[in-house]
Amino acid sequence: MDLNAYITNVPDFPKEGIQFKDITPLIGDAEAFRFAINEMAAFARAKEADVIVGPDARGFIFGTPVAYALNLGFVPVRKPGKLPRETLEKTYDLEYGTNTLAIHKTEIKPGQKVVIADDLLATGGTIEATVELIEALGAHVVGCVFLIELDFLEGRKKLKSIPIKTLLHY
Repeated sequence: MDLNAYITNVPDFPKEGIQFKDITPLIGDAEAFRFAINEMAAFARAKEADVIVGPDARGFIFGTPVAYALNLGFVPVRKPGKLPRETLEKTYDLEYGTNTLAIHKTEIKPGQKVVIADDLLATGGTIEATVELIEALGAHVVGCVFLIELDFLEGRKKLKSIPIKTLLHY
């Protein structure tokens, strides 16, 4: 299936010069969404994942159905103050400032094999911070799976030797 047909390019959003890749047509089409989730789940299955992790917010859209398809748990990575129990936090740099991510300390167990699922790999900062949180809890990131990768931003360099599967490259 050609998933490119379900991605709408929106010029100058959210600011001039950005070519935004709108995924809502894909997730709104049952057949295309099912195809994407099945491809992502096949990758996670091959990596023998114990749990799926997804960063706020679109990682939830892709990570939860992948976890469901594999009969695995899903662990969200959120912005600070959004998780009700004790968390581990990681602050990382952006082009224009910083951002912080949080994960419950008790949801990832030492030694677990984790696959991170998200919609987009761009500069890699969010995923790199997510990897660091997971590793700080004693688990192992055995793979990352994305719907889209913006190759020109070279985000995969931040993930070093972690296996990556991306369904669409731009």
